[in-house]
Amino acid sequence: MIDRAAIQKNTRRIAIFRALQLGDLIQAVPALRALRAGFPRAEITLIGLPWARPFVQRFSRYLDRFVEFVGFPGIAELEVIPERTTRFLEEQRSYGYDLAIQMHGSGRTSNRLVCSLGARMSVGYFEHHDREELTLRAPYPDDQPEVYRNLGLAKLLGCPATDPELEFPLDESDYAEAAALLPGLLTVRSMATARVATTIHENEEPQTSYGSGDPCGRHATLDRLAFPGRHAPSRPRIGLHTGARPPARRWPADYFASLADELARLFHAQIILTGSTDELSIVQSVQERMTTRPINLTGKTSLGGLAALIASIDLFISNDTGPAHIANAVGTPSITIFGPADYRRWAPLNQSLHRVVRHPVACSPCGYWDCPIDHRCLRKVYPGSVIQAAGDLLMKGAVV
Repeated sequence: MIDRAAIQKNTRRIAIFRALQLGDLIQAVPALRALRAGFPRAEITLIGLPWARPFVQRFSRYLDRFVEFVGFPGIAELEVIPERTTRFLEEQRSYGYDLAIQMHGSGRTSNRLVCSLGARMSVGYFEHHDREELTLRAPYPDDQPEVYRNLGLAKLLGCPATDPELEFPLDESDYAEAAALLPGLLTVRSMATARVATTIHENEEPQTSYGSGDPCGRHATLDRLAFPGRHAPSRPRIGLHTGARPPARRWPADYFASLADELARLFHAQIILTGSTDELSIVQSVQERMTTRPINLTGKTSLGGLAALIASIDLFISNDTGPAHIANAVGTPSITIFGPADYRRWAPLNQSLHRVVRHPVACSPCGYWDCPIDHRCLRKVYPGSVIQAAGDLLMKGAVV
């Protein structure tokens, strides 16, 4: 019998291994919150990828320390240099963790790393009969959303139940950065919402459909939602995030361009293009196909500035990638376009405010970085279905 109360009382140093990307870490925040509640006096270290250092600083309520992961055999995120890995493991063992938590996945390879950290106790999931030497363990719950998978590890340790809601704290400097890029940004959402409300009262409520068979996205019912004053100052601001690290998750550039033009035509929307410096060419490809003129902020925001920008606009539409999870965390109405990833695992829990648009195909979900065939899972998601979801969310925002 494991005495969980004694574990919580006697644990001074905790290591969490989750060497993954932005969306993965945001999905882990409810579990971090639960662990902090269960271990209020312990020092909690995140072992993660180099980019995650500022993430740990932002979530200092739950995390105290960051250690950069350097690679381990079987873990694909980083190249393995044996001497560097050996030195890393020696340093972690000498630090003297009381508890090591494997929050990196199913444990097929990551359990070996966690057991190599030298902690007195280890916790994680396992697949099949591959339990390794974990002190506390459970079969990998591959039928649950990611938030609940992570929370399950905190539950194993007897941590109190916590809200599964995501969060992304913002400070004044984040908002100042966003406001410098878009003057007046912080008040525009309420103004645009009021304008949409006026429009809806002036027109009968449209009947919307979520079919994906309209490549052009020109729905007569949604035309009645267009802003009556084409030069009204209260234009809704809609962000489009057209990039994603795996090419297999990128909705076609011509679809994004068609979507942007229709949003501008139907709603008199101001289109804002976002992305990292690495995504400049992807965003440029979309902008070149657009007839409307967007505000292109690609490569111009820090992580906090991007989050503040997303928090302050009316609607955010994205591929299945990190910024989509930011929109979920800051409460901005959003649409995520899913292709090869398992939407049951990664979709927002609140699908009233955060919509998922996808087209089921036999080969999805899959783990390909590049689609080896015709990218049918995303090519069959036509702009019309995204326009329908966008209209629905803009109306919902107006009447809430």
